[in-house]
Amino acid sequence: MDRAYQAAQAHDFTFIRDVKQVQRFVNGGYLVRVRSGRHHELHGVSFPYARPEVALFIQRLSNQYRNACGEKLVVTSLTRPLNRQPRNASEFSVHPTGMAVDLRRSGSRACRSWLERVLISLEKSGVVEATRERYPAHYHVAVFPRQYGNYVERLVARDGARGAKSRYTVRSGDSLWTIARRHGTTVVKLQATNGLSGSRIYRGQVLTVPGR
Repeated sequence: MDRAYQAAQAHDFTFIRDVKQVQRFVNGGYLVRVRSGRHHELHGVSFPYARPEVALFIQRLSNQYRNACGEKLVVTSLTRPLNRQPRNASEFSVHPTGMAVDLRRSGSRACRSWLERVLISLEKSGVVEATRERYPAHYHVAVFPRQYGNYVERLVARDGARGAKSRYTVRSGDSLWTIARRHGTTVVKLQATNGLSGSRIYRGQVLTVPGR
């Protein structure tokens, strides 16, 4: 938790105070809306917003998790303003910055083992800090935005060198159709590559674009 708190300070992130400030950060584009998707679902999430890199983390991890385990990844908490933190929350919690996500602990041993291996690997890469919590049973994951963004960039660049995929950040006015047309692909391929069940996208969302 100390590493996550230090990362929040290094990024100069604000610890959001209340609901009004959450909305200001959403309006300013610092936080993006996270919605349930094909490979993950939100359960009991009061404020379904997060830093763009956290949304990207959920998108990528849930896709891999569903393929490996056959079940959806369940998100139980994202951004929590200071005045909505539970009483037992640590003063060093980074939920108020939007860079943390809580994931429900699966009842499947195979799924738990897979997820823990992946989180440990990402910790070793220096892009997240993950903790297994018992009450309630979940994984608390702090995503280091700059480090994780660079990590994904390297992966995408490696795949791109193989003629596979590129990365695109959604801008105001974009639609899947305009992005597909611009990159010489199709809406169906964009949806399949990014695990999208519909056509809704949001500003700041990072999409993986399949090769031509």
